[in-house]
Amino acid sequence: MSLKSNLHSLKEKYKGTKMAPAFNALHTFLYTPNDTTHNGTHIKSADDLKRTMNTVIMAMIPCLIFGMFNAGYQHNLAVGDIQAVTSGFFSSEFWTLDNFMIGFWKIIPLVIVSYGVGLGVEFLFAVIKNHEVEEGYLVTGMLVPLIVPIDIPLWMLAVAVIFGVVIGKEVFGGTGMNILNPALTIRAFLFFAYPTWMSGDKVWVEGAVQRTNDIAAGANLDAISGETILGSLAQGKEMAYSVSDMFYGFIPGSIGETSTLLIILGGLFLIFTKIGSWRIMLSSALGAIVMGLIFNQVVSAGIITESSKFYTLMSTPFWQHLILGGFAFGVVFMATDPVTASQTNKGKWYYGFLIGFISILIRIFNPAYPEGVMLAILLMNVFAPTIDHYVIQGNIKQRLKRLKVKTA
Repeated sequence: MSLKSNLHSLKEKYKGTKMAPAFNALHTFLYTPNDTTHNGTHIKSADDLKRTMNTVIMAMIPCLIFGMFNAGYQHNLAVGDIQAVTSGFFSSEFWTLDNFMIGFWKIIPLVIVSYGVGLGVEFLFAVIKNHEVEEGYLVTGMLVPLIVPIDIPLWMLAVAVIFGVVIGKEVFGGTGMNILNPALTIRAFLFFAYPTWMSGDKVWVEGAVQRTNDIAAGANLDAISGETILGSLAQGKEMAYSVSDMFYGFIPGSIGETSTLLIILGGLFLIFTKIGSWRIMLSSALGAIVMGLIFNQVVSAGIITESSKFYTLMSTPFWQHLILGGFAFGVVFMATDPVTASQTNKGKWYYGFLIGFISILIRIFNPAYPEGVMLAILLMNVFAPTIDHYVIQGNIKQRLKRLKVKTA
């Protein structure tokens, strides 16, 4: 008997029982649902929510793989085993098995815990509330490992995931009803509950034995914490990396947020598949550029001097803010969340612009936490319904005016 036949038999066995939602989630993940419309005016499509979520995951996979290589590269660079990349994106110093394996064994446990705990909570709620397992966590489960520090304790990640799924989504009614992005809710919980782990200005380097000439002395490295670019700039230090390094991603930072190149390619893929909103992505970039230009002009006018703790970030060229920190990743993969973002086309322009504008504002004025895109997106998640409300009311008023003109 085939696997499909066995699953069909099990489906009939569990039908109407408490375990039916949990089994159906596995069944529909492997096979297309049999329930289809045959008449009426329904729109027929091969796509469904699960396939949409899998498409978003596909867009993030390159960032995940690159993050594994980069974790190992940053470690080996810090301990002096290799030299800095000098020959572009396809540099042989970067794409090595050693770099990959170091990152793989550190990052994969984060992915396993994220999916294992998050989906476990989803299945539990489905069984208790007797509804189908919702697919929304498929994307959240991949987002979370990409936006947390690589050295975060697994138990801490598990606690945050439980909080994010239960408080950030299930209490509002589940997927499609939440007002805040679940992945950012998880990161915000970590930021406020465990601030020393989530300051945003440190990067992990794997514990390792020092180089050969130090082994005889019995020297050992338990861990190395190096500053990220934003952490360094927030403390008034000069830029230590080239623009190409920042664009390609050969820099310290969160796992999936360093390579602007791969994030842009992922964003183009989401736009091509009509899952991500190009209006939100473009307007967010415009908002960041405007805020960056304002600060650059403030510095040029001499209002802020080099003695100010805000000088270094304020004087950073406005366009470089787009490739610094997690801005690009947040705009492409989280600001465009169709559940928590604005729904109207005009509202998306306002929503995205304010995310970019506020992100750079927080980045400049909060040296203790030099990354502001998380807080900016969460803030605009709250205001997205209000933005849509006023956009719709504005359209209604315009239609009423046109109606009065025609009837006059």
